Amino acid sequence: MATAKDIRHFANAEDYTKHFIIQEEIDKYLPGGKHFIDDDLINRTLASADASPVDPVRIREILAKSEQTCETLTVEETAALMRVEDPGLFEEMRAAADRIKRKVYDNRIVMFAPLYMSNLCVNGCRYCGFREGNEAQKRRVLTMDELKEEIDVVAGRIGHKRLIAVYGEHPTTSTEYIAETIETCYARQVPAPRTGCKVGIRRVNVNAAPLPVADLKVLRSVGIGTFQVFQETYNRKLYEEMHPAWSVKGNYDWRTTCFHRCLEAGVDDVGLGVLYGLCDWRFELLATVMHARDLERWFNIGPHTLSFPRLEPASGTKVPEESPWLIDDETFARILVIARLSVPYTGMIVTARESAKSRDHVLDHGMTQLDCSSNIAIKGYSDFENEAHQEKERQQFMLGDNRSLDEMVRTLAARGTITSFCTAGYRCGRTGGCIMDALKTGREGKFCKINAVLTFREWLDDFASDSTREIGGKLIDRELAAIKEWLPRFYPTVLKQYEATCRGERDLFF
Repeated sequence: MATAKDIRHFANAEDYTKHFIIQEEIDKYLPGGKHFIDDDLINRTLASADASPVDPVRIREILAKSEQTCETLTVEETAALMRVEDPGLFEEMRAAADRIKRKVYDNRIVMFAPLYMSNLCVNGCRYCGFREGNEAQKRRVLTMDELKEEIDVVAGRIGHKRLIAVYGEHPTTSTEYIAETIETCYARQVPAPRTGCKVGIRRVNVNAAPLPVADLKVLRSVGIGTFQVFQETYNRKLYEEMHPAWSVKGNYDWRTTCFHRCLEAGVDDVGLGVLYGLCDWRFELLATVMHARDLERWFNIGPHTLSFPRLEPASGTKVPEESPWLIDDETFARILVIARLSVPYTGMIVTARESAKSRDHVLDHGMTQLDCSSNIAIKGYSDFENEAHQEKERQQFMLGDNRSLDEMVRTLAARGTITSFCTAGYRCGRTGGCIMDALKTGREGKFCKINAVLTFREWLDDFASDSTREIGGKLIDRELAAIKEWLPRFYPTVLKQYEATCRGERDLFF
């Protein structure tokens, strides 16, 4: 038995792949060898739904259940929603999804930045530019000094407070390396360009390979936010075709049980996702619902986020162009609506993989998180001074939306949506089970609006262009008026914190 802590002692990556997986930590969550992703049940459910006419009364009952309870739907209920083709009935679904989003998260969009730490990888995923053996990829692992240069741009020039740190699976990026990068991100403080106030990263979410429980406890000890692992595809046969058996990632069961180990280890914010375009999207979404329900069964905690990456061109592979399951923008929008209705409480992430047109289209389809001013090349932020520059040989895939954070904040503010840079929840213990009930009842959305206003004021003063600051300021006035209306007794305390923020105090939160 070997954990990631021992990786530095392995002779090579092949040795690492042979010793990493801990079978006991798989078996614990697959009692009797039965997997919680039931391919046969998914296929039977889809076939049954396809054979049945769409019943608008039943669809409206499902919408009412989702909106009223914010509980995860059954696989059968989700499959019924997938059958809706009538534009009018689907619009009812979209409107319900938008209402649920506003109930749970209010009118906020959470903003983050991706920061790639390495592109060395021991795996051979056929669709990925990082895969082992792809000689077209320029390999690199950030040193701590290089990471500080990246933070200087991401936090000090753009103004992000929240990261998703991304790591290739390789002996050089062990749990110890991940922990050190998290600590480095938190420690770095730089002056904001407009005010000189000290700013930095306040939440580091991680996208990395599945880890054993002991390693996850290490990451918890250094303040990890959400731990994100994409399943890529839940279709076991296709998974085996895309991920060679000789690689760590080739073990389907190790990957699918990752979040059970996270929750066991106390890393209680977890982020699911599949790579849409590899397989039938209906199969993937039903499997995602199954995964969420199994986490709830074991821990009474579901996914903190769902992500919706689509296959994009990558160096050294034709799979993204040749897959028979690629989805168009309208199908992508349908997936988001059905996902919001099926797992009502979860955060939903739509990244800059998408085109600007696609992301603008789905702003009212239930999504809650965006990234902007993104650069996913290794050391891309500091090398290119935050220009919208891409190099296929230095990144995992190509981005579709190169808009700046300032432009996106202005766009959102003009439509009445506040950009939230809040990271208070995880520092106050509002994670995992502590936040689930608050999300389902809508209490968390209202509470987080206050912290969203404070962090939005920070960002406007520290980073925004004049035009964005003007539009954003008008939105804040409306938000403060709304807070005063629904929290009249607490409002003076909120106003005191807001005025302190305007004077240059930073990182105030409730």
